[in-house]
Amino acid sequence: MPASMRINVVFHGRVQGVGFRMAAKSVAQGHGLVGWVRNEPDGTVRLVAEGDEARVNAFLEGIKSRMDDFISSADVIREDDSGRYRAFEIRH
Repeated sequence: MPASMRINVVFHGRVQGVGFRMAAKSVAQGHGLVGWVRNEPDGTVRLVAEGDEARVNAFLEGIKSRMDDFISSADVIREDDSGRYRAFEIRH
């Protein structure tokens, strides 16, 4: 079984009010990832996702492809997985 990892991402741009969280959840679930996504008060969207590296990379490509018109930049931090998540959820 491939090693699991976590990404902690902050998406910048016009990422709130455009269905970004629902798209992120859909893409994450499609790649078998667990974690969460939420809007931040500063207008960014923060996302934490865990899974094997290939799935995480495919997720990042998928969300970029689907939401590229709204993303101006993304700060991605790669970390060791925590193993604490069981599903992918939208947080409020």
